[in-house]
Amino acid sequence: MLTKKRSFFERLSGSDGATTDDFDSFDDELPRSTPAAPVTRISRPVPPPPHMHEEEDTEGQLPVDVYQTPSEIVLRAFVAGVRADELNVSISRDMVVIEGSRAVREQISDSDYFSQELFWGSFTRKILLPQEIDVENSSASSKDGLLTIIMPKLDKARQTKLKVKSI
Repeated sequence: MLTKKRSFFERLSGSDGATTDDFDSFDDELPRSTPAAPVTRISRPVPPPPHMHEEEDTEGQLPVDVYQTPSEIVLRAFVAGVRADELNVSISRDMVVIEGSRAVREQISDSDYFSQELFWGSFTRKILLPQEIDVENSSASSKDGLLTIIMPKLDKARQTKLKVKSI
C-alpha cells in the first residue's frame, strides 16, 4: 500500500488530510541548497534622504531606558557626541526633561556621503516617572556617551512623628 506524504500543514495541525485541499508538501518547495545572499556594492555616492538636509525646527529622538531597583529609579540615555556641559537635565518629583544639541564638528559635502543616518541637531525628551522621586538626592553622570540619572524613590509609607510645640 502506497502512503501519501503528509504536508507541512497536516503535520503541524495533526490533520489526516482527508478534509483539506491538496496542498503540496512544504518540504518539497524548499530548495536543497540556499544560494548566498547577493552582495550589493556601492559604485557611486548615494544621496541621503531629502529630510536629512532640510533646515527645519525638527528635533531628534533620544531613546531611553528607565528601570527601577527597590530604592531608586534609573534612567539611561545614549548622548554620544554631546559633552556633559552641553546637556540640560531638569527633574521634578514626577518628570525628567533632557535637552541638548549634537553639533556637526566638520563640514562634509553632500556629494561625498555614501550613507547618512546619524542625527545632528537639538533634541528634547520628557519622561514621566512611574513614582515620585527625591529631587534633592538625585544625581546624573555621563561616561562614554551614556547618560545615567539615578533618582531615589520617595517612600510614601514612611511616617515621621512631629512634636507639637506650644506657642
